[in-house]
Amino acid sequence: MNLDKWLGIGGHFETDETPEECALRELKEETGMSAESLNEFEYRGHITFLSSEYPSEYMHVFTATVAEDFELPRKVCDEGELAWVSLDKINDLPVWEGDKIMFDYLFNHTPRRFFTMKFRYEGDRLVSHEEKEYL
Repeated sequence: MNLDKWLGIGGHFETDETPEECALRELKEETGMSAESLNEFEYRGHITFLSSEYPSEYMHVFTATVAEDFELPRKVCDEGELAWVSLDKINDLPVWEGDKIMFDYLFNHTPRRFFTMKFRYEGDRLVSHEEKEYL
């Protein structure tokens, strides 16, 4: 379903994992980065994806920063090309339309609040979305 699309780091839960544990494990597995390399690790939101072609999916969204001089570990990722992408270039990549809405909320919205979003797709086309933020 994600063929030829750019995605963030992530994956599926293992038994008894919290969303934070899952995100940090996937970060380590896919990039070689450890939690210690992150600053401002924050649980930012929850997204529901509904599709006419695929099972529903739920995504927990986290953000973090790294030091300006941080270099991505040289790890081969068998799930695709691993690359840092500048925030001003992220919407130029082939991504799901809902991801662009999420990126705008994550990186251009103030104040930073926890949010939920629901995206409904028919095929590859986004047909509706809802968003809500919490204090």
